[in-house]
Amino acid sequence: MPTSDLILILDFGSQYTQLIARRVRELGVYSEIKPCYTPVDELLRARPSGIIFSGGPNSVYDPGAPSLDAKIFQQAVPILGVCYGQQLMTHLLGGKVIAAPGREYGSAQLDITTPDSLLANVGKNTTVWMSHGDFVEQLPPGFVPLATTSNSPFAAIAHPQKKFFGIQFHPEVAHTVAGRQILHNFVFGICGCSANWSPESFVEVAVRQIRAQVGDAQVICGLSGGVDSAVTAKLLQRAIGRQLHCVFVDHGLMRKDEGAQISATFKEQFGGAFIAVEAAALFLEKLRGVVDPELKRKIIGEQYIRVFEAEARKIPGVKFLAQGTLYPDVIESVSPRGGPSVTIKTHHNVGGLPEKMHLQLVEPLRELFKDEVRHCGRVLGLPEAILGRHPFPGPGLAVRILGEITPERLHWLREADAIFIDELKKSGWYDQVWQAFAVLLPIQSVGVMGDNRTYEMTIALRSVNSVDGMTADWSKLPHELLAHVSSRITNEVRGINRVVYDISSKPPSTIEWE
Repeated sequence: MPTSDLILILDFGSQYTQLIARRVRELGVYSEIKPCYTPVDELLRARPSGIIFSGGPNSVYDPGAPSLDAKIFQQAVPILGVCYGQQLMTHLLGGKVIAAPGREYGSAQLDITTPDSLLANVGKNTTVWMSHGDFVEQLPPGFVPLATTSNSPFAAIAHPQKKFFGIQFHPEVAHTVAGRQILHNFVFGICGCSANWSPESFVEVAVRQIRAQVGDAQVICGLSGGVDSAVTAKLLQRAIGRQLHCVFVDHGLMRKDEGAQISATFKEQFGGAFIAVEAAALFLEKLRGVVDPELKRKIIGEQYIRVFEAEARKIPGVKFLAQGTLYPDVIESVSPRGGPSVTIKTHHNVGGLPEKMHLQLVEPLRELFKDEVRHCGRVLGLPEAILGRHPFPGPGLAVRILGEITPERLHWLREADAIFIDELKKSGWYDQVWQAFAVLLPIQSVGVMGDNRTYEMTIALRSVNSVDGMTADWSKLPHELLAHVSSRITNEVRGINRVVYDISSKPPSTIEWE
């Protein structure tokens, strides 16, 4: 994504590397994540205005710990090292990093001892977020201390002449009160960037890139009914017009009545370019007896591609498959840009693809977060009814039924989920939460209905608040609303006699249960 200003972020394995990219973009400056082992010459060809080293789970003195080519420090580019990034910079430039006598996780008080451009307009004492077991014991030559915490004598450091900076804490997380200001200082004050990146500029550049990639070939786009695929399709429609063919595969794992609603909506948006394929029987047969969630995702991903390839063969000249893959999909499935992050789970958009596929991928939103995608959708003129839809996983209800998928279990979950969403909309809560849904648990328990004993299934309700899906907190829904939803589900859905509410945040939990 070429722009006049670029901040590169080198990934050393932090689960929150992408949050740094997000925070920089929120300032109006484009950022990209690259693996830490990217050759320095390749990094420099991108002409970055500055480079940020991410955090990571390793110790710099561990055998095989991620590192980089030290000649990066010979370039006239400002560098900011965050947590592990600070420690690695110290280690490579002649300082000393050791195991801290006391590990530091969570909030800490930062005391600024030497005001500097990185900490401009930050109070002398401020709250920061720490997550480390090592610290800098001795500074490299030319570095000066800027701030301390009770457990970190060098919580912020600088080499003023070379514009190298290191901080032990994480400015990208909301818990660091002045985090935005510190990144603002680095991006604008130190790197000299201008705020010239926006959804409008992204759309303009993405259209050019799609045209360059696709040429005069035909493209088949997988429409799931969600925001991501809808924005992808609309962006492709703007870029290549009649070369686009949108395919909605009804895999039989949608919410109640959703297949018909999606078809009606997208026929209006894409006209003759929209194709609906009924494939429920195929998917359910392939999933028969499958319990493992990763296997569910891979089976669904495989069948998606096979259905798309079958449709593609009906259209002369189709060479590309377009998907609405986003950054959170990529980060949780595989390491970002090949970096050392730990895999959390496979997303069907990225990890469920078969090794041999006869179509080339087009993923224009791969570098975006969910809220950025919604902004782009507004630029492209999509209606709020589509843009405001809660996120829905590619594998659908398959990953909201824990255990085997059967028609009966799908019925139970659909009915319970429909009641939950209906009551959220009636009460005005639907648009106040990021995502809400029901999960069918493989647990039966004793209940009493009338004078009869029951031994039936359990539904878990999940509702979270988030900005981009990378972190989330459980929604504090009114007790009266939850009680009403529970009452409706146990009364109206025969087969369910117990309802529970999930109060887990992300992390440590994920949003979806599988």
